Amino acid sequence: MPELPEVEITRRGLAPGIEGQTLTGVSVRQPRLRYPVPSEELAALIGQPLRTIGRRGKYLLFDFGTGQVLIHLGMSGSLRLLPAGTPAEKHDHVDLVFGEYLMRLKDPRRFGAVLWHGSGPLEHPLLASLGIEPLAGTLDGPWLHRITRGRATPIKLLIMDSHILVGVGNIYASESLFRARIDPRTKAGTLGPTRSARLAEAIRDTLEAALAAGGSTLRDFIHSDGSSGYFQMQHFVYGRAGEACRLCGTPIQSLVMGQRSTFRCPRCQR
Repeated sequence: MPELPEVEITRRGLAPGIEGQTLTGVSVRQPRLRYPVPSEELAALIGQPLRTIGRRGKYLLFDFGTGQVLIHLGMSGSLRLLPAGTPAEKHDHVDLVFGEYLMRLKDPRRFGAVLWHGSGPLEHPLLASLGIEPLAGTLDGPWLHRITRGRATPIKLLIMDSHILVGVGNIYASESLFRARIDPRTKAGTLGPTRSARLAEAIRDTLEAALAAGGSTLRDFIHSDGSSGYFQMQHFVYGRAGEACRLCGTPIQSLVMGQRSTFRCPRCQR
C-alpha cells in the first residue's frame, strides 16, 4: 500500500501542473471503488479552479473553494498527470481534466476512494479522528512517551494506528524500529524517555529519507510522472528475511503482527 512518502511525492508531482488550473472535464469510467464515486458532484466542479492540493495522512485534498475532493490510493492506486486525450487502459477509472492535462486514477484492485466534502476537509468523518502528522513538530520524544503510557500494544502496531499517528504503514514502521534499535514486539508502555525520543527521531528520519529517495517502489505504485522510487534499495529489514543485517550480519527474521509481515534483526533490535 502506498504510504505517507508515496502520497506526499504524488502531491508534489501533481501540484505544479494543475494547481491554479480550471477543471474542464470529468470522466468516471468505474463508479464503484471502495465507496461510490460522486460523479454528479465532480461534474458540478467543471469551470472551477483547483486552488491547492493538500494532504492529511494518506488522503490527498483537492481544494476547489466550494469544497474538497478527497482521494485515497488504497492498496494499488496511483495518480498520473497525462496529456489530455490520452487513451484510457483497463484499470484507469477516473479522469479530472485541466485543459491540456488530465489527472488519472489507476487502481487495479479498486480499494481506492474518490470522495466529495462540501465543507472543511478535516471535518470529514474519515479525517476527523486521525492522529498527528509524523513530520510535524508535535512528534517528539515527550509526546511519544506520554501517548504510550499504560499501553500493552506492541509498539509497531501502535505507531501504525492512524488514530494516533498518521501515514506510518508497514514498511516505514519496520524501518523506523530498526533505526531506533527497538524490537517491534516491545510493549509500548515499556518505552522510557530515551527510547521514545530515539523512535520519534527514527520515524522522522526514515520518512524524510524515503521522500528524498522518491519513496519505495511497490508492486502497483508509480509517481505522477510514471517514474519509480528507490528507497527499497535502502531498506534495512523490510522484505529482507533471511538476508544478512546490513550492520551486524545476523539473518533478518520475519514474523507476523496484526496480519502483516514484520521484519527485525534479532541482534540489533531488543
